[in-house]
Order: sequence, then C-alpha cells, then structure tokens
Amino acid sequence: MSFYQSKSFLEDLSAAAASVVGLESLYGKSVLIAGASGLIGSFITDILMECNRSRNAGITVYALDRNLAQIAQRFDPIKTDRLIYIEGDVNQPPSFDYPVDYMIHAASNAFPAAFNSDPVGTVMSNIQGTKNLLDYGVAHGTKRLLYISSGEVYGQGDLTLEAFEESYSGYVDPTSVRSCYPNGKRAAETLCVAYTKQFGLETVIVRPSHTYGPCATRADNRANVQFVNKGLAGEDIVLNSAGSQLRSYTYITDSASAILSVLASGESANAYNIANSNAKTTIAGYAQTVAKLTGTKVIFADPDAVAKAEQTPIEKQVLSSKKLEGLGWVGRYTVEEGIARTLQIMRELEGQ
Repeated sequence: MSFYQSKSFLEDLSAAAASVVGLESLYGKSVLIAGASGLIGSFITDILMECNRSRNAGITVYALDRNLAQIAQRFDPIKTDRLIYIEGDVNQPPSFDYPVDYMIHAASNAFPAAFNSDPVGTVMSNIQGTKNLLDYGVAHGTKRLLYISSGEVYGQGDLTLEAFEESYSGYVDPTSVRSCYPNGKRAAETLCVAYTKQFGLETVIVRPSHTYGPCATRADNRANVQFVNKGLAGEDIVLNSAGSQLRSYTYITDSASAILSVLASGESANAYNIANSNAKTTIAGYAQTVAKLTGTKVIFADPDAVAKAEQTPIEKQVLSSKKLEGLGWVGRYTVEEGIARTLQIMRELEGQ
C-alpha cells in the first residue's frame, strides 16, 4: 500500500500546502530536489505535486536520488510529466543538464548509524555535494538554492538559554567522529553564503529540529523512528539512557511547509530554524507519548557498545522559531498530535 492510499496522509499534504507562505511564487517554476526519497525531500516533493493536482500550479519537480528504483517506488503512483526522476550522487559532478529555477539540497546522511559507519561520506555529501549543486546553480542561472542544514550545528549549547536563536553558536568538538555531521553542516552553510557573496546566487539555509513522521526510511535508526516502530509492533520501547535530553520535535507536515516557506519567502544568505514553539519534550517524553498511544510501555536499559558509539553529547536542542514565524508561518502540530498522525498513517498503510 502506498502513502497515497492513506486518507490521513493526503489530508496532511493538503494541510501542508495551505501552510506554505508565498507558495504562489513557485507556480510555473522548476524545482530540483536532491535527496528526494528521504524523509524531508520526499514530503516536499509530495506537497509540490499535490499543488499541481489541486491548484494547477504547473511546478516541474526534478527528483534527484542515488537510487532510481527507490525514487520510482516512492513516486510512481503520482508520476506525471511534471515529475522527472534523476539518478545521481550529489558528491559527483552532475551528469544532467536541466534549467532549474530553485534547488533544495536535502541529500545527506542524517542518522547515527551512518555517522558511525560512514563519517567521510557524511562530511562530503554536505561539503562537496553542496559545492556541486551551487556550481550547477551558477552555471544554469538558478534563482535560489535552499540548503537543509541541522539544529545540530548548535552543538553543546548553553543549557541556561530557553531556546537557540539563529545568531547563537554552541560548541562542537572537531575531533569527535560524530562531529562529521554538525561540522559538515556548518561548513556547507558558510559555503552557501560565500556563493551568494561571490557569485550572486541566492541561498537560504534551514536548520530543522528533530523531524519525524511516517516517511522515515527503513535505514533510519534515529531513536524517535525506532520508538514508533516498536510501539506499532506492540513491543516495549527500550531507552538506552535516562532520556532527559530536551528537544524540539517537528512533525514532517510542519517541517516541510516551513522549509518551502523559507524557499519562497526567506531572506537570502540567512538561516532559519525549523521548529514549532509548541512542540518540545524530552527523549523520554517522546517515548512515553508513543507508548501511551500504542498501549505499550517504556523500559530503561544500559546501552551496549553500539548504542554508546551512536549517542549524542547534546543535552538540549530547543530551537527558537521566532525568525521563521516572522515570515508568517504558523506550526499546526504539538508533539502528541504529530505522533498520533504518524501512527494513524502507518496503521492505514498496514491495513490495521
């Protein structure tokens, strides 16, 4: 069963499209999405295609991913001549030659197992991959590139701060292998604004908080994904720590609509946090919400060697959403509401 057979998923697409600030500026334009089969990239693709279906928006989407079969499996049910598949790796010079008005760089390892097993690839998809797309944009007269960074760029921030604003810079240990992710993101952000300064290509940067939803890939081993999978299976949710770390959590519908709002309406050479001021909890709180909604329970256990290697040192990652909301964007989903939507869609997909 595909996502497009889920009534709740289709409702979320409609809600997301209605939340995008300045969406009309994308009508009739072309958008290249690198990492189109990932959690965020796939939902953004879905929103734009939904706009074509329901609003006759005339947006051409170029869906770029390393695995053509994966793109086809995800999007074939909604394939039209406005959706073009491109197989390619952002770390390599582009082999395609399409004029595109906008680009979204969502291609990056984004889960702990990849940071641990492929730290070099994690760094390079952010630095070399971003440079390849920026060069492509300059050569093809692209209006704007949106780079998907991460809230992890704040690193180990000041715990006394209520939330991290875009002007804040925390501490990231450059000699930690796990820093392949936040430091790769930091370097790519600087590369974006450097291209704006030197070549005049507009760039905008988004820093998503912990994003979750039914579109998570099977390879994704982030804690919130595993909690949902365990809960749906009726199994106990195991926490390998006290789970006291405080996080902003953003449901994919909010995250994708906010990112498109920044693409359409954000100020060039600026970074925007992607967060909902009404959606934050601890890791344990997230797990307990899943358990409550699935009739399971949370068990605390000592981490094994693999879990220790993948643990984050970040105690607090609460992102300020003031700058984003200044564009006129408003979040729709609390943590509990977002988890409930995720579970509902996944149950519909499983025919439960």
